[in-house]
Amino acid sequence: MTVHRDQEKGTLLNHQEGVLVQDEISADGAKEQPAPSTYVHQKRVQDRSTNPSLFNTKEFYLYYLIFITCVPYMFKTGHDASSESNPNYEKFKDLLEDGWFGFKMDNSDQQYANFRNNLPILAAVICIYLPLSHLYRRFLVPVTPVKSPHQPLYRAYFFVAFSFIYIYFMHGNSLLKIGAIVSMNYAIAKLGGSSRLMPTATWIFNLGILFLNETYRGYNFTDIHSSLEWLDNNRGMNSRWDVTFNFTMLRLVSFNLDYYWSLRQTREEKQRIDRDRAPATDKERVSTPTFAEDYNFTYYLAFTLYAPLYVAGPIMTFNDFISQLRYPKEVKAKTLRMWFGRLIFCLLTMEFMMHYMHLVAISKRQAWDNNPILQICMIGLFNLVLIWLKLMIIWRFFRFWALVDGIEAPENMIRCVLNNYSALGFWRSWHKSYNLWTLRYIYIPLGGTRYAIYNIWVVFTFVAVWHDINLKLLAWAWLISFFVLPEIIASKIFSKKKASSKGMRIDKYMGKLAALSPFVCRRCSGQHFHDDGGKSGWLQLGSREHDEDAFGSLWVAVRMDDYVLLFLRDLCVRADAV
Repeated sequence: MTVHRDQEKGTLLNHQEGVLVQDEISADGAKEQPAPSTYVHQKRVQDRSTNPSLFNTKEFYLYYLIFITCVPYMFKTGHDASSESNPNYEKFKDLLEDGWFGFKMDNSDQQYANFRNNLPILAAVICIYLPLSHLYRRFLVPVTPVKSPHQPLYRAYFFVAFSFIYIYFMHGNSLLKIGAIVSMNYAIAKLGGSSRLMPTATWIFNLGILFLNETYRGYNFTDIHSSLEWLDNNRGMNSRWDVTFNFTMLRLVSFNLDYYWSLRQTREEKQRIDRDRAPATDKERVSTPTFAEDYNFTYYLAFTLYAPLYVAGPIMTFNDFISQLRYPKEVKAKTLRMWFGRLIFCLLTMEFMMHYMHLVAISKRQAWDNNPILQICMIGLFNLVLIWLKLMIIWRFFRFWALVDGIEAPENMIRCVLNNYSALGFWRSWHKSYNLWTLRYIYIPLGGTRYAIYNIWVVFTFVAVWHDINLKLLAWAWLISFFVLPEIIASKIFSKKKASSKGMRIDKYMGKLAALSPFVCRRCSGQHFHDDGGKSGWLQLGSREHDEDAFGSLWVAVRMDDYVLLFLRDLCVRADAV
């Protein structure tokens, strides 16, 4: 049930590479409002006439042929690397389990196995929670928006009550430790108020908690006093409450800083806020402070310990959470059916991958000795895909729970991990809610793009510490900062050219592909295999004859894949721009 921090260091930090943002983001994290619908329609019609589709061209017919041939062969290659006929099968077969229909299954990924094995329990909790929540909402919560600060948010009381039961069921008496930390953070906010020292005290306290949690692994009541030993006997279903507390820490910082910024508002800014209508956009919900009366302990607990998002997020801000209680969003049944269908499809895809390819077990045992070059590359590539898929399933599961409850959190995975041709885009599409959080509470307060060359180091350092306090992870985070610089330079050079002709379009795309070279190298080298940072993968890639030719052919195939994705992404950018 717990989302562990045992993710591979390469993946943990790869999704941090794109922390830089465009200049249109304001100091409060909001972008400009979209154009009116009529203007949008006219611009799209004009865009279609001036930028005709390339899907029905000879160029793309070649790509279709390559996809039809190569993609199934990639899956077959991954399957061959994990089949019983492979000489390395004996090295990892003990990690396999009996699966569906008599097939062997690779359930050796601890993080996903923990979620998968506890899925029936989670489903039972949801079946209890949702009927109670909807009945409570139907009979005790007003249907109309709660526009007055003197009107209580009744749902918050239900959230607090259920969260206490839920967390006690999960972590037992460790609920007392969680409550103590949460209460101390609230005291810092209220005692600090509008003082400029309050944000500093908030960061010092919460970073200190991260280090203490890591050092003492959740603490023991016995360390406080021997008479409290009996409290250590009940640790719930999961004794490592400190692992999931990293997500809670983000919510603690969010409350304190949102409260601080609300107190620093000028009278003119307060008067401009229209309380009679719901915020027009999600960004407005995030950036608009709520009533001063809403920054109280009950609502703070409801936000911090909200059961559907407690374990793994997605991450919300306090302003957004309270805004959705005061001005509820209408989540249509069609939307719920769509997200439920996507979740089921992802679960079935993961089951297929776990039964068809045993690549996690192979990577754990480094069982690729004397494998063909293509198999080694596919082990690295599909390991990256599996990491993306498992995280998407976990995040979408808890997000769907909240969505059915009437709370819409940001979607974390907005596109496939392979559908990215830049580090900046990669960050925006991988763990998006965390990206938005770092933008609002770290990157923009430090100066945003104005001081990007300096504050990216602070952001990357925090990202590494938040995932796991590990020296190798810190070193890797700082190294990634260097990978961002070539992309920024290449983007500035090639973005000056208009892709009005095929030649210029190719120049533009190849310039972006050049900036992606470090990322593709890591994708193909097997960097996600082991703690050696991919050293063994690189040694295998160059240890046999003809590897240079095979790797060169694979490189061309990967580049062609990226080239088509570039075109698809450009279509999306043009549609969003208008």
